[in-house]
Amino acid sequence: MTRALPALSLAAVPGRRLATLDLAREIERRGYAGIYCPSFGDGMGLCQALAHVTERIPFGTSIANIYLRRSTDYAQSASLIHEISGGRFRFGIGVSHAPMLKRTGIVAGKPLSDTRAFVEAIRGAPRVGEQPPIVLAAMRRRMVRLAGEIGDGVVFANAARSHMPSSLSELSERAGAPDFFVGDMIPTCVSDDIEAAKAVNRKTLAGYVTMPNYRNYWKEAGYVEEMEAVEKAIEAKDRDAMLAAMTDTWLADTTLFGTAAQVREGLEAWYDSGLRTPILVPSSTNGGQLVAFSEVFAIFES
Repeated sequence: MTRALPALSLAAVPGRRLATLDLAREIERRGYAGIYCPSFGDGMGLCQALAHVTERIPFGTSIANIYLRRSTDYAQSASLIHEISGGRFRFGIGVSHAPMLKRTGIVAGKPLSDTRAFVEAIRGAPRVGEQPPIVLAAMRRRMVRLAGEIGDGVVFANAARSHMPSSLSELSERAGAPDFFVGDMIPTCVSDDIEAAKAVNRKTLAGYVTMPNYRNYWKEAGYVEEMEAVEKAIEAKDRDAMLAAMTDTWLADTTLFGTAAQVREGLEAWYDSGLRTPILVPSSTNGGQLVAFSEVFAIFES
């Protein structure tokens, strides 16, 4: 048994949003460390619903894209959720990714300065009420350092476990406070069919390796050869070669997969790396979201 239950990532899938709220209640009943909602599927809207349908569990966004709404609008919503939930809400924010911003016609500035200005605007918004803790999404060193300087926490996505101690060394002394949030969203697939579980996680991360900011992070983490092979495959428009470049070593460092015992063992290693709140992102070889969550639930029942 792991030393503590992790948090779980939860998105509201169209057509099953009420079932998603039932799932959130079950996550709370089972005593998980939190529920964190990604940007797709309206994470802020889901968090507002969670404030009403749960009673004890911490929850938050991971992340809310700072460019999608005006800071004053975000400040109103964040304060509302914070107050209604009795202070259980964490406002995870980030700059998203260049391809997504381009698709939506958003022209972003510099990530560090834009993030700093956004946090200042949220905290300085007039007549909105008390603001929740603000958690900065980060990958590379300078954004991690900024999270330690101005944030109430840092959240990674698809981070390399071997690189986590180096990343966390960038945080300031105030980040040593027990209420400073340190989380990472970890793709997780529980299956006795190890190769099938690897394939699921490769599929999950296939979109991420196409993004330059993620490749640069993984290069920083020591996976230069793998990411250069990915880049060659992308240039050649060879998806099979791209997937082959996502090596087992890299996959085991960035995701959790395999039998119940293997996933629990991997989770222990994440705690040992300095990660305080692992956020499992369940996928399954056997079905959709509900099946994936049931498989994760099962490995912590005994």
